[in-house]
Amino acid sequence: MASVTYKNVVKKFGDLTIIKGMDIEVADKEFLVLVGPSGCGKTTALRLLAGLEEITDGQITIGDRVVNDVAPKDRDIAMVFQSYALYPHLSVYDNMAFGLKLRKTPKDEIKRRVNEAADILGIQELLQRKPRQLSGGQRQRVAVGRAIVREPKVFLFDEPLSNLDAKLRVQMRAEISKLHQRLQTTFIYVTHDQTEAMTMASRIAVINKGDLQQVDTPQNLYDYPNNLFVAGFIGSPAMNFFPAKIVKDGGKIMVDTSDFKVQVPEKFAKPYQGMDGKNVIFGIRPENIHDSEFAPQNIHGEKVSTKVDVTELMGNETLLYLVSGKNTFVGRVDPRSKLRVGDVSNVIFDMEKFHIFDAETETAVR
Repeated sequence: MASVTYKNVVKKFGDLTIIKGMDIEVADKEFLVLVGPSGCGKTTALRLLAGLEEITDGQITIGDRVVNDVAPKDRDIAMVFQSYALYPHLSVYDNMAFGLKLRKTPKDEIKRRVNEAADILGIQELLQRKPRQLSGGQRQRVAVGRAIVREPKVFLFDEPLSNLDAKLRVQMRAEISKLHQRLQTTFIYVTHDQTEAMTMASRIAVINKGDLQQVDTPQNLYDYPNNLFVAGFIGSPAMNFFPAKIVKDGGKIMVDTSDFKVQVPEKFAKPYQGMDGKNVIFGIRPENIHDSEFAPQNIHGEKVSTKVDVTELMGNETLLYLVSGKNTFVGRVDPRSKLRVGDVSNVIFDMEKFHIFDAETETAVR
């Protein structure tokens, strides 16, 4: 088992800087997810750890060993790629055993490891099949099994579920989480899907344009985003944002979007006392916007007049796409809501759950 540390890691391709001084400490047995939009540098960060790319500057350690100049095969890692990369002419057994045979592992040990991995993944009955005889989910299990038999210190996953359909993705998410609990090994997982990140990770590292934005637990990222990017990236549907000003009105702290005003509850007002007239970005998540008929009791609710533009009835919830003046936003409301397209009504903003960001720096104001 091993920890992993990125220390001021930089990666450049010519004049283009892909990773900009990354610092992350991954604890032994942790499940860390690197998440961000396509092209942000998360896969490059994984490839640097695997030794598939050379570091421009900085240092990567696995356990107590600096691995900058260590060959990939000697880093004691195993990687599962987006493409399954199985040998089509070999059976599942031989695909899983291939790397061990190259290392001249004894046959009995190979058999033990392959059978043990097959038991863990539930693919014992597939061992004599060829990859073309397998479904996408089965091929993914074989790719994971090929990594398991290596018994590495660190598992690396590069968007391993992106080729699966929606139902299989949910199933495999759970399988990989259970695998981590069973193996008790360090997992580092790359995805652009924030739902995958939120449901699987013990901690998430959010990356944007090569910059590490925030590293924290899924719940803390959701509740206390450091900046506008993290707030908008974590959560689905995304947080609603409104250009606004902080204004004082008879001793109350108000957020004025020009189309509506909402009061900041007194218990949260202290950070904004000296910000009268300051431009900010007001944020509130869709689930904190309620149909007034079904708003929860005992919240600090502020009424906002809106027109319903689009409705999405999901069964367990209803998404309302709303318009207030020049502002458009989404509310995730009780499925019993009777609001439909064209209706004009008040919705309730739960001001126990709001966010304020500096309009210039885009950092959170708390």
